[in-house]
Amino acid sequence: MSIIKPFRGFRPPKEIVEKLASRPYDVLNTEEARQECEGNPYSLLHVTKAEIDLPAGISDTDPEVYLQVVKNYNAFKDYGWLVQDKEEKLYIYAQSMNPTDANAKWQYGIVACAYSEDYVNKVIKKHELTRKDKEEDRMRHVRITNANVEPVFFAYPAIARIDEIVASVTCKEPIYDFVAKEDGFGHRFWVIDDRKLIDELVEIFDKQVPAMYIADGHHRSAAAALVGQEKKEHNPNHTGKEEYNYFMTVIFPDNQLNVIDYNRVVKDLNGLTKEQFLNALNEAYTVEDMGTEIYQPSKLHEHSMYLDGHWYKMVAKAGKYDDNDPIGVLDVKILSDHVLDTILGIKDLRTDKRIDFVGGIRGLGELKRRVDSGEMTVAFALYPVSMQQIIDIADTGNIMPPKTTWFEPKLRSGLVIHELA
Repeated sequence: MSIIKPFRGFRPPKEIVEKLASRPYDVLNTEEARQECEGNPYSLLHVTKAEIDLPAGISDTDPEVYLQVVKNYNAFKDYGWLVQDKEEKLYIYAQSMNPTDANAKWQYGIVACAYSEDYVNKVIKKHELTRKDKEEDRMRHVRITNANVEPVFFAYPAIARIDEIVASVTCKEPIYDFVAKEDGFGHRFWVIDDRKLIDELVEIFDKQVPAMYIADGHHRSAAAALVGQEKKEHNPNHTGKEEYNYFMTVIFPDNQLNVIDYNRVVKDLNGLTKEQFLNALNEAYTVEDMGTEIYQPSKLHEHSMYLDGHWYKMVAKAGKYDDNDPIGVLDVKILSDHVLDTILGIKDLRTDKRIDFVGGIRGLGELKRRVDSGEMTVAFALYPVSMQQIIDIADTGNIMPPKTTWFEPKLRSGLVIHELA
């Protein structure tokens, strides 16, 4: 089987795409989703977070929610808000965080279907653990819609010829082109109609791309692959060519992606005074008071900390990290081992209620705000992980600590949808 394939996508008419395309299901809570699509019946949030159309207080995993999901999804197709392409296509999706800037950076991904077996066989590589409850939630969503409603965010090692093909398509006017009002990010979308280009892209991925890497969407990837396996097992006439053997992805070259820091805030100092805590840090770090102005880490193995109105530079001492180990080199690992665990007593980042995580897109001012409000006592800002570190970890079969990577921009949902039959 090919590593990627074209598909007959369901897409919105150009006139409503800006109203229909939504942020991913997992970046908004239920109340935020209600507010975001208030007065907008076109928003795909009615499908991805269908609890917004049910009485307040209902659990987002209540059986009624999944019934509402399929009701809304079918309605979108009945109303002509999602229309299927007549032939199999590949697509190109471009994003920018500052689209009005003449020198704006855009990242260009190929929208295609990936082969589910490649997830099982680790040709599609992951760097995070998944939670069974979240997997099951997304599996229910895939089962009841029989579709990949939201894409998964993949990366691949950049290849010059793919860049050339993408440039030859994107020099033309996009099918969709809009700036999202919620965050000001730009989104453009092209359909690849040329069968020769489609075939060439499929062949290049088959012969020259040894692996694809999940950047964002580990639970969606797992859910899609597992539902594909279910359908295979329940079909006595399975051939391997069925549409359920594939799931929808947007695949970006690794050299175009922007990984943002993922920071930590902690409720207390584990019974220590400020002075005791600062002294304890000296065992693994050189600590310097940088004053009251926000201080951003500038390189690997340097953190910044906000405590009691002051910002501190923390530089990990030699011997406290291992640059030859794909996990030991990570600043999240250094901080977890030498501060969060050893000093603050936080053993499990996934379950401990004393710690929370803040995506770098919110800025370090958000760390300061949460400490100054009294909600938290101390905050730590980290230098971002690189794409190469992510690839090294995935290639060696390792798993990153929780809440390590944050990718922006997020993929909009609803530009295209893949059905499994």
